[in-house]
Amino acid sequence: MHIDRDIKLDFKDVLIRPKRSALPSRAEVDITREFIFKHSGKRYRGVPVIAANMDTVGTFEMARALAPFGLATALHKHYGSDELAAFFKALKLKSNAFYSLGITKSDLDKFERVMQRAGDAVHYVCIDVANGYSETFVKFVAKFRRAYPRLTLMAGNVVTGEMTEELILSGVDIVKVGIGPGSVCTTRTMTGVGYPQLSAVIECADAAHGLGGRICADGGCTSPGDVAKAFGGGADFVMLGGMLAGHDECAGEIVDQDGGRFKRFYGMSSRAAMEKYAGGVAHYRASEGKEVLVPYRGPVGEAVQDILGGLRSACTYVGARTLKEFTKRTTFVRVGMESNELFGEN
Repeated sequence: MHIDRDIKLDFKDVLIRPKRSALPSRAEVDITREFIFKHSGKRYRGVPVIAANMDTVGTFEMARALAPFGLATALHKHYGSDELAAFFKALKLKSNAFYSLGITKSDLDKFERVMQRAGDAVHYVCIDVANGYSETFVKFVAKFRRAYPRLTLMAGNVVTGEMTEELILSGVDIVKVGIGPGSVCTTRTMTGVGYPQLSAVIECADAAHGLGGRICADGGCTSPGDVAKAFGGGADFVMLGGMLAGHDECAGEIVDQDGGRFKRFYGMSSRAAMEKYAGGVAHYRASEGKEVLVPYRGPVGEAVQDILGGLRSACTYVGARTLKEFTKRTTFVRVGMESNELFGEN
């Protein structure tokens, strides 16, 4: 048994200290980033926010709606191979969508079918597991990289520097960071396992950047300010699930209940997801997610504008003309209260 006595921080534990700025307007801020990925060698330019590969959020409709803003979508794993091949063949900017897969033989067989049918239309891939610390996962990643050297590869999830380094050395371009911070994830309460998300981002970013890799902060953002904190902590990409839930572009019917309108949203390790895709919760495991009703929020465009507007405003508060510069100009201050909630949450 070992106790790490260093203080670890979540987004709610800090605020960003303002600094003098010569920026006349938020409109002067450029929130796009440019990267050349370590292993694929591909050049990326866009707004580095990604819709999560949850089946209610990572939809074709979401990808089409986010593309005009320069955002990407990690598609969920449950589309058919023909649907995926047709989507990727029609995709104009390849960085607007990630193909998502797990590490089973059936996952790989399906991916190979899509690649055969779509030709070279798939450029970005997300290998997604709940526990990125397993030897099986690392071996799968390394084997996948050898088979597809030119694909840009995101993989995770992990929360520590040494595992971030191992994944990058195994061929990952973008390491996905986060265990337990998601709004419909119950891993922390069911298993006691996790890591405060801001500290995970800071530590994993430091490890990744030392090797020329990138990270994606996955989970824990509840507001545009949290997105800004993730970028300020060194994240190259930020993945959002709950913040993009409840919109027209999300899968699922609108539910009328108690005079309100809602859409269902659930974690991909929840009972709802496992009953839908795996015939129920296996006898050897427990559900590590929950299902909630999210207020119906209409088209996603307004939510995106709020997120990107908040990010631009954060840049002006520290005098950063670009998102890349924002990370360098961020100083966090620890706080006991993040916001005044006299009238509740916005």
